[in-house]
This record gives sequence, C-alpha cells and structure tokens, in this order.
Amino acid sequence: MKLQHKIGVVTGAGRGIGKGCALQLALQGADLIINDRPGSPDLEQTASEIRAIGRTCHVVESDVFTRSGCESLVEQALKATGRIDILISNVAYSRRAPFLEYTAEEFERTLQGTLTSGFHISQLVGRHMVARGGGGKIVFISSVQAEMPIGLCVAYGAAKAGLNHMMRSISVELCPHRINVNAIEPGWIDTPGEHVTFSDETIAAEGRRLPWGRLGLPDDIGRAAAFLVSDDADYITGTVLPVDGCFRFKDCRVELTPPVQNKS
Repeated sequence: MKLQHKIGVVTGAGRGIGKGCALQLALQGADLIINDRPGSPDLEQTASEIRAIGRTCHVVESDVFTRSGCESLVEQALKATGRIDILISNVAYSRRAPFLEYTAEEFERTLQGTLTSGFHISQLVGRHMVARGGGGKIVFISSVQAEMPIGLCVAYGAAKAGLNHMMRSISVELCPHRINVNAIEPGWIDTPGEHVTFSDETIAAEGRRLPWGRLGLPDDIGRAAAFLVSDDADYITGTVLPVDGCFRFKDCRVELTPPVQNKS
C-alpha cells in the first residue's frame, strides 16, 4: 500500500492504459479522480472496479483535449478531494494514414489531443502542487513511437517526441518544488483500440512474434506508473521509462541476424 493517503488524477481512464493505471494506483492504496470524455460508456465500470478494491473514486467527465475541459477536471477534482498528489496524463489522439495523404486537420488534431492537452493538464495540476507545497508526482504516457519512425504515424510520433521533450523541460523547472515528472513509453499494448484497428488474429500472431512472446497489457503500464508515483522513485525525475517487452529491439534478436562467417 505504497500510495495510501495519496490522491491521484488519471485521464483517459475509461479503458485501456488509463484504466490499467487507475486500477494499479488503487491497488497500492490511492484514492482517485478518474476522467474520460463526456458520454464515455466505460468510465463508471472503471469506477466500480476501483471502489470494489476499497478505494474512493470520483468520476469527472470532461473533454481534456481543450483547456477549458482540463480546467473543469482540475476544479472538480479539487472540489471533491481538496488536493491532488498524483497526475497520470494519458491524453492522446491518433489516426493512421500515409504522410502524403495526411490531412492538415488530422495532423493538428493529433498534436492538440496528444501534446498540447498534456501541457494544459500538467500545467494546471503543477500550479496546484506548487501552491500547496509538499511535492507531487506527474507521469505522462508517451510511446515508443516517440523514438521509432513507424509508418502511417507521422503526427502521433511527432506529438509523442514533443511530449518527451516537454516532460524533461517541466521536470527541470519543478525540481525545486520536489515534484517528480517522468514519462512511460508503452510498446504494443493489447487495448480495445488496437482491436478496432487490427483483427484479433493479427494481434495474437504479432504478439507471438515479439521478443517477450506477447503484447503488453494495460496492467504492465499501470504497475510502472504506480512505481514512478511512489516514494521508491523519489530520486527519479526527467526520465523516460520504456515498458515495451523489448518491442524497440524486436528486429535485433540473434535469430533474426544474418549468419556470421568468421574467416581466419
């Protein structure tokens, strides 16, 4: 129960990685404010599972792609709990398309929903943490695509790369206030969204091809987040933590390298 008496905000917590983070924080003792878009069909289910663990959970529906939505979330969170100790910023938007066909509107929406929104929510929560005193923990959910130029993902990769750099800049400025700021880079995670993009058969087959033998799970990311917001990570800030089952190096395995001919 390393997070007992802590209060955390998790955005995008209706399903997938956000839900995995919320549940793992609850299992470590945190009480939570969870957020998803207005009309989310999944948010109350996540809240029920958190309450079944024995933790307090408040639900806030707001559009955190916008500054006003982030302001509403922070305002309602503070009204409900009085303080925020932890922020898991899991704001993202992605649409795959070839670079030459990518529309300007989709590119801008991806940057807005992935990078700019991360700025808004972290700035608002950061201001509260500084004003309150006593430190805090901020974790951004990034992606291995911040480092890997994966086809059809030009906007998402650029947004996540920007998110990593923004995280490091924020960490430098918030160090004097003892606010830890870090990012997690998930690899290929088995979330409901992936099953919309790919067939179940494709996901199962691709999982077997990965170095770890499976796709990641939302709980894998949640456990990493729970570590980074605990006192065990007190001396870790400005760091990007890949949690990808070696996805970044999937083509570097011995069995995939050409045969070596050693000549004397």
